[in-house]
Amino acid sequence: MAIGFMKGAFGGGFAIIGIPLLALVMDPIKAGSMLAPLFVAMDLFALRFWRPNTWSKPDLALLVPGLVAGIIAGYVLLEHVDRHIVEILMALTTLYFAWLWLRGKGAGVTRERSQGKAVLAGTASGVTTMVAHSGGPPLAMYLLPLGLSKEVYAGTTSMFFTIGNLLKAGPWIAVGRFADGLWVLMLICLPAAFFGVWAGWKLHGRLNQEQLYRICYGLLVITAFKLLWDGVAGYLH
Repeated sequence: MAIGFMKGAFGGGFAIIGIPLLALVMDPIKAGSMLAPLFVAMDLFALRFWRPNTWSKPDLALLVPGLVAGIIAGYVLLEHVDRHIVEILMALTTLYFAWLWLRGKGAGVTRERSQGKAVLAGTASGVTTMVAHSGGPPLAMYLLPLGLSKEVYAGTTSMFFTIGNLLKAGPWIAVGRFADGLWVLMLICLPAAFFGVWAGWKLHGRLNQEQLYRICYGLLVITAFKLLWDGVAGYLH
């Protein structure tokens, strides 16, 4: 339900909380495999709220090719490279971005879209969403400075991750060797996930533009510290 709430309120970029919560009671890889199809189901349900008029199509056109490349690269990393390096680098980059905003350098400034930055953000998001279900920070670092309306920000994020989660569901299921018991558990979780999306969407409607952006930056910092903790802890065990 917590993941669904994030998708309904902010478009789905902060679902990193899912695996740590499930990892308390099951293997992290199994948790990631179970969440992959759940993400797809929640994303498709969320599209009833985030319709095409809330998508920034020019930005999606720039971001999606990098997303596809990043997911492919992330699959290779998941199989052959220590993912904790990716977590640490992404955490440090995200904290630096948030620090610049808190200092006031990004406040009130609307930047123009950039093809190079979009491709980089899309690729980084694809890699991190594949290795740790945490593709939100790179995408947010590109979209937030554009000054999009709160509806367009959430809708664009939602559509971006709908595409990404559809692409990565198959590889994650293959990596986790999906068992019959996980399908049953996933079906049990679906009603709570859908309720979470609806509740998050209701909250979104109550927030004004400034409140939503402040919450998004706050969630970026929390996500970054979680990634940093996961990355460092991976080398301490």
